[in-house]
Amino acid sequence: MMKSIVEEKLVSFKTLEQKVFAYVCELGRMITQIILENYDDELAKERDKKAYRDKGKRETSIKTVYGEVEYSRRVYRTESEDGEAAYIYLLDQAMQMEKIGLISTNLAEKIALTVTEAPYRVSADVISDTCGQTISHGGVWNLIQQLGERISEEEEYAVQQMEADQTEGKRAVGILFEEMDGVWLRMQDSRHKKAPKQEMKVFTMYEGWDADSPKRSSLVNKKMLAGMEKSGSFHQKREALIEKIYDADEIGQRILNGDGGSWIKETYDPETIYQLDRFHIYKEIKKKIRDGVAQDQIREMLEQKKVDEMLEYIQIYADSIESDDAKDKGSEKARELYRYLYNNKEGLLPYQERGIELPEAGEGIVYKNMGVQESQNCTTITLRMKHRRMRWSENGANNMAKALYRKENRELIDTIERYTDGLIFTMQMEEIIQTLSAAKAPKKDGKGNPYVEAITHHMPLLDAMRTASRKAFERAFC
Repeated sequence: MMKSIVEEKLVSFKTLEQKVFAYVCELGRMITQIILENYDDELAKERDKKAYRDKGKRETSIKTVYGEVEYSRRVYRTESEDGEAAYIYLLDQAMQMEKIGLISTNLAEKIALTVTEAPYRVSADVISDTCGQTISHGGVWNLIQQLGERISEEEEYAVQQMEADQTEGKRAVGILFEEMDGVWLRMQDSRHKKAPKQEMKVFTMYEGWDADSPKRSSLVNKKMLAGMEKSGSFHQKREALIEKIYDADEIGQRILNGDGGSWIKETYDPETIYQLDRFHIYKEIKKKIRDGVAQDQIREMLEQKKVDEMLEYIQIYADSIESDDAKDKGSEKARELYRYLYNNKEGLLPYQERGIELPEAGEGIVYKNMGVQESQNCTTITLRMKHRRMRWSENGANNMAKALYRKENRELIDTIERYTDGLIFTMQMEEIIQTLSAAKAPKKDGKGNPYVEAITHHMPLLDAMRTASRKAFERAFC
């Protein structure tokens, strides 16, 4: 490489960086190939030869952050539990490679973290430009679909655990705050044609606000859930999420904040305190009442807890502006506001103003006015899934939502590791590197190995602390 750089004379640092990057990626692919193939050899020696008959090697590849690694591994004929012939790869089983395709955990993490911030095409370009792996927007899309489906399966399993009374939750808490809202998305059908909008359901729960936070705006133990499910299924998953963390019998009080949507009130716990979200109340007042003075009067009566007086005022106001003009909708809109507030009358007062004896806040926690869901919607869902003329299929929206809320819960990386090759190197490296030696690793392959002589001189890597991976590197190539 140095010779080619000298011969080209003027080389910018950008070009040098690209050449070094390509060189290191190629070296990384070669190291990985040798490790995988030698480990496959070890598995072949140690297998039960009566149970697994070697049927030869097959070529395959795995996508990594430094490019696509091509390697060969043995396929074995065995018998399934019902006595039928079956063919398996012991290497794939040992390295947990049959989860969401032959793609490394590192690459899957980078793809998922990128695509939760940017569109599929942009994500594909970013990954292709910054990794040794070229990937299409279709490949990025496929990964998110498979990941979202696996998360949905986990949610369904949590529901089954709940219904079988096998929940894992042990935590007790004084108050559990719950908030729900919907995010309306532009949709498309199977032919990518415009379809009616659909509502994504979003749920947030938390134990209160951090007393030590400068603005006391940080939520304590916040967890989210999002998806395109029907309301019944979504509430099952919501309750399963709660019972996965908390002992439902040891929650002192549950308080639910929502915008008045009928699906939001479908609570599992009949003793849940429901309150109508203040943001939506004020939004509806401004939207339905055109007179500024009347708006102020309605808000003032609400703040003074004069609920019946406020409702009566809205009725009188609606009658007073009634018009014979069919185009004048002022009176109709005022009556819509009345129905909205009347149907949610029990939730018009905040939970603190109802004279209810509430459990004391735990250490480091304070209780405040609820109404965080709009902000959570924006940062978690809206910024990625709305605007920019985006349209979604129902499954596509659901799968993206799963990745987004897991990311917000700081669980996305752990989730990915469960469904990629995350267990590959949890085994002791010695089991792999014992197979790597100068005798076993070929010095020449085809036109020769260009790296053998290149790394026989002094290298800082080899003079550094002797970790297992550095020993493997030295044994394979030096």
